[in-house]
Amino acid sequence: MDTFLYLTRRILQALAVILIVTVVVFCLLHALPGGPARGILGPQATAQQIAAFNHEQRLDQALPVQYVHYLGTLLHGDLGTSYTLNESVSTLIEQRLPKTLVLTVLSAFVGLLLAIPLGMWQAVRRNKPVDYVITTLGFVAYATPVYFLGLILVLVFTQLLPWFPSQAPQGETLGQVLSQPNALVLPVVAGAASMVAVFSRYMRAATLENLSEDYVRTARAGGSRQGAILRRHVFRNSLTPVVAMLGYYVPVLFGGALVVEQLFNYPGMGLLFWSAAQSSDYPVLLGCVLVISVATVVGTLLADIAQRLVDPRVKAGRA
Repeated sequence: MDTFLYLTRRILQALAVILIVTVVVFCLLHALPGGPARGILGPQATAQQIAAFNHEQRLDQALPVQYVHYLGTLLHGDLGTSYTLNESVSTLIEQRLPKTLVLTVLSAFVGLLLAIPLGMWQAVRRNKPVDYVITTLGFVAYATPVYFLGLILVLVFTQLLPWFPSQAPQGETLGQVLSQPNALVLPVVAGAASMVAVFSRYMRAATLENLSEDYVRTARAGGSRQGAILRRHVFRNSLTPVVAMLGYYVPVLFGGALVVEQLFNYPGMGLLFWSAAQSSDYPVLLGCVLVISVATVVGTLLADIAQRLVDPRVKAGRA
């Protein structure tokens, strides 16, 4: 029963946040220079064209009525039309979002696959030379801009060591992108580098905290080996803060994807957002902002649910 109430409350909270996001995007739409019509149609639009656009989109009505109409269009999957590509924003995002999800999920998977054992290894060897070396490298990776790191990867692994192509996989469909795994390596590494640096620190701190708990001392007194203690007890308990942070890291992943996709010419949402920003294609920009915001809320919700599953000690009243 507690789990059901917890899930219900978290879902309602997520829906409330999404509603607030729609309000913010609606306000941004009306904050465009010269109003929504001028911002979308461009500076060359005539007064008659602007008036016709406002009437068609119900922008000549009261703001509450406009917002209700805007919510209705969103519920029907209508995010507007790109006036530079002359295509539905929903269609553009539908084509690009799966590719960005592939890139971000692979980056997160690789990042966690390296960060979790690395953080535990550092904790076991706390204050030893290897701990200092990995910590220093982690700080360097975290402080290095994604764009600069990507350029280094391109220089080293496409010029000095021609192991990988300098351009990410190309193709209209997700299958075409996945058919070129060799071209995905550098974009995934560039996206995962900062994640390894951040989450290895979280895992190190969580492991050190759990190693000082009474249950670890009891297990040691009972004759359990260090490896068995780490696998059976410390590992799962140390995952709780990592899982909790993973949901809040979703916008960082999307932000990194924007840079990575532009650098490697990867045909995802990041490149779409970059191109729209250069051409001032406001419907596409606002559509991307809305989708990324909703993805962040959903990611946070899933992380909270996963945290409760990983650590039963997390009570609904404390969430």
